[in-house]
Amino acid sequence: MRRAYSRGLVAAAAASALVLSACGGDDGDDGGDAGGGGGGQELTIGFMGAQTGTSAQLGINISNGVELALEQHNAKSGVTKVKLIKYDTQGDPAQATNQVKKAVTDKIVALVGPAFSGESKTGVPILEEAGIPNISPSATAVTLASNGWKTWHRVLANDDVQGPGVADFMAKTLSAKNVAVIDDQSEYGKGLADAVRGQLEKNGVKVAVNDSISPDEASYSATINKVKPANVDALFFGGYYAAGGKLVKQLRDSGVQGTFVSGDGSLDAAFVTGGGEAAEGALLSCTCSSAVGSTDPEVQKFATDYKAKFNADPATYSAEGYDATNAILQAIDAGKTSTEDINTYLDTIDFKGVSKQIKFTDTGELEGDLLFITEVKSGKLAFLGDTATAKPSS
Repeated sequence: MRRAYSRGLVAAAAASALVLSACGGDDGDDGGDAGGGGGGQELTIGFMGAQTGTSAQLGINISNGVELALEQHNAKSGVTKVKLIKYDTQGDPAQATNQVKKAVTDKIVALVGPAFSGESKTGVPILEEAGIPNISPSATAVTLASNGWKTWHRVLANDDVQGPGVADFMAKTLSAKNVAVIDDQSEYGKGLADAVRGQLEKNGVKVAVNDSISPDEASYSATINKVKPANVDALFFGGYYAAGGKLVKQLRDSGVQGTFVSGDGSLDAAFVTGGGEAAEGALLSCTCSSAVGSTDPEVQKFATDYKAKFNADPATYSAEGYDATNAILQAIDAGKTSTEDINTYLDTIDFKGVSKQIKFTDTGELEGDLLFITEVKSGKLAFLGDTATAKPSS
């Protein structure tokens, strides 16, 4: 099988993969009914990502999708019941390292996450050593796939798709000629912004301003003072929604009127809240797809069930979290209960998820390269479709 890994490397982890309900500890969340069925056997999986901190909502969107998938699975008769432990990284790579070590000690059989690219860079090597299969619903840094990891997967296309794709969209659909590209210096934000910079230049678009911000600073005046005299017709920001909302507000307050464009890290209602009226007309890209407004009956059911459980519509990465969890649950339903067997089974996964077709390449990448655009309209996130068909109103 592809991506096969040494039995010696993971023998201890595989041998201890079967866990009882007592393993949950204080961090446990049963994800629905966890009792009975499956001959009394119960397994534990984890979710790892921000649940608190400035980027918490993106992690909560995912963990909600995970919880819904587990609740629906555990409601079935005769299945192996699966528990959930949430590991809060606060979006911090250093916290992720500590949380991954705890996950290994907790003897989970699989992990949805890590959610962000920086925490994946620090956390996945530990998961790899322990042989724990992991599926990220949201980490898009290109370099993650080049580490030779055998247990790592992701259910969305990387920044080699998103970066050039959004740059092409800016050049062709927005007809941008003179732009600024700003990043937040994070593993994710700088990587995405660099991909945008490279493709814009290939398209003959002038990148008049290249700069970075420190996202926690109250004022981005040093950057804005570079952007304003450049008279750009568009600006791309590589980073997360908290800084993105502040940046677009400060740009508009200073008189910069070019179209504000950002990636999936900014694709959250909190970006609109943070930016206020200044966020109106902003365009946000993502290789994740929105489940809201779909005509597909299965996707509609997911959206309906999600709203019934959480009193909110699915948001950025909710569908990907749901699909990543169901990939793991398919392995468990096929009788794969050790970390090694679950990982091997993921090699064969090929199913229509609510976000997209889920099938992995030899390096753990998702097969497929669609990129979608969302616009802020009347203070809300409006899904426009893929880059080939999206037509912004601004």
